[in-house]
Amino acid sequence: MSTEFDDFLDRVLPADYDERYQQYRRDTELRRNYQAAAFDAGWLIPEWGRDEGGRELAGPEALAVRLTGARRRVPRLLNIQGAGVAAPAVRAFGSPAQRARLLRPAARGDEIWALGMSEPGAGSDLASLRTTAVLDGGVFTVNGQKVWTTQGDEARWCTLYARTDPEARPHRGISCLVLDMRSPGVTVRPIRTAGDAIESFCEVFLDDVRIPEDALLGPLHGGWGVAMASLEHERDMIWLNTWLEANRALEPTLRAGELSEAQLVRLGRSLADTESLRLTGLRSAAQRWAGVPSHTWAILKLLGSESVQRAALLSLEVAGPAAFDDPAYFDERLDSLGATIYGGTSEIQRTIIAERALGLPKGRS
Repeated sequence: MSTEFDDFLDRVLPADYDERYQQYRRDTELRRNYQAAAFDAGWLIPEWGRDEGGRELAGPEALAVRLTGARRRVPRLLNIQGAGVAAPAVRAFGSPAQRARLLRPAARGDEIWALGMSEPGAGSDLASLRTTAVLDGGVFTVNGQKVWTTQGDEARWCTLYARTDPEARPHRGISCLVLDMRSPGVTVRPIRTAGDAIESFCEVFLDDVRIPEDALLGPLHGGWGVAMASLEHERDMIWLNTWLEANRALEPTLRAGELSEAQLVRLGRSLADTESLRLTGLRSAAQRWAGVPSHTWAILKLLGSESVQRAALLSLEVAGPAAFDDPAYFDERLDSLGATIYGGTSEIQRTIIAERALGLPKGRS
């Protein structure tokens, strides 16, 4: 199956893709075309049914396809959170009408999606969000603010998490709504970053935004379950992406000439980290297929994000003054800084590992 996918990549990728990978990495047209072509051929989410755009592959076969994609360094999807988070959520929790209208465009990249989770006072702690949605007469009226909303300025849709029951326990009073970003009362402001980020980050302000009740995704007050299921898909995506990014960030160092003893030690650690990341990811996947409860995804997120940062920093330092002639070094380093924030900060992952994997007592404030 992976050989067939290799043949597909040979057909759709430019002949000089490997040589000009860094330039193609930011090619929006190539990324858009690849996402659409991969979906149309059933390779984008190969475990889905054929009527949904997949190939009905079993878990190990689907993973083999993704590992082949990582090895070939396939283009970054035009809208990662659409295909990797929003589409699985619509597939799992959407009404028949929602699935019919939203699923294919989200996975294929025809319509951009944003994730309305993080807020100024609720980044990795979703349960503390303050955005409210009041249901009256078949319409939710939403007020609040979201931040670090990737591609918010391009998005047509957003999975918006809001508090619908202020009296319930924090994680039990949240609902997920499908927000049309063109709705009156939605204001999007891009956040300027230090480097040339591949995707924009935005603030989203919601002032008396009216969302019809049939835009509810999943049960009323059941948004926590929707979020947790969505993040399971995001964690799989993060594992493969960080493994790929860490390996790619090490390439300039591996091509470099003489390294100091300290740099050789750091290179060895990074190579060991990337191999540990690969093997732990495979173990986590096998546990999931076997139905074995596991919290290795938190270990993968922690190790992967910090490995990317160490690899990018080492490559920048090894390049030295020559890095000033190639802005990719700085872009790599700046991009890597977000790895320990998105998908749950390193502090959150360490808490999960301590409490859930190691069984340590919960911390007390």
